[in-house]
Amino acid sequence: MTEGKQKKSIKEWAVDDRPREKAIKNGISTLSKSELLAILVGSGNDEESAVDLMKRVLESCGNRISELAKLSVDDLCTFRGIGPAKAITIVAACELWKRREGNEGEQPCITSSHDLYRYFHPILCDSPVERCYVMLLNRMNRVIDHVLIGTGGLTATVVDIRLVMREALMKRATTIALCHNHPSGNIKPSREDDKLTENLAQACRVMNIRLLDHIVITDGAYFSYNDEARL
Repeated sequence: MTEGKQKKSIKEWAVDDRPREKAIKNGISTLSKSELLAILVGSGNDEESAVDLMKRVLESCGNRISELAKLSVDDLCTFRGIGPAKAITIVAACELWKRREGNEGEQPCITSSHDLYRYFHPILCDSPVERCYVMLLNRMNRVIDHVLIGTGGLTATVVDIRLVMREALMKRATTIALCHNHPSGNIKPSREDDKLTENLAQACRVMNIRLLDHIVITDGAYFSYNDEARL
């Protein structure tokens, strides 16, 4: 540490500048993103306060929560002053943020590709790898559950049709939909995506289960097999 330059702990700050006290006095909405995160992590390192540390973390992400949400526990632990406990706290907060559009009351009714996109976008928009989910619906097209059935790399994932059908039968779903992301940002389905859709549609016909759609999503756009009349 440079001589004469001592870190000032948050406890030494003016009361109005301390994140917790500021939130209590003025409301939580008055806090910056770095101040909110500082409350979660609690402390910084020997040269930075919690606020300064979180400012640096956010700056590395372009000051965007959506980019912060892409960091893993290991990524966060590369910042001096952040260990596994602080990192998992940040990851947990980001996961709550991802679920901000979730419906915690009555399960939503899914009738279109846009409904599917709105449901899965918070779940998949920040994933750095391909992930595939099956959505299980009842006769009223209300969501019973969504289940991760495949995780891959940057460009592909493997899905076992038998696992998809097993989930549908176990949850007594009458309708299903498939959704996976393309981290590359390209919404054009691959030949593997086409083959998966074809095989799943065939399995659904045999089991008398309706395949509502298979959508490929990115952060801002999507492709729908149903909308393109390719089911």
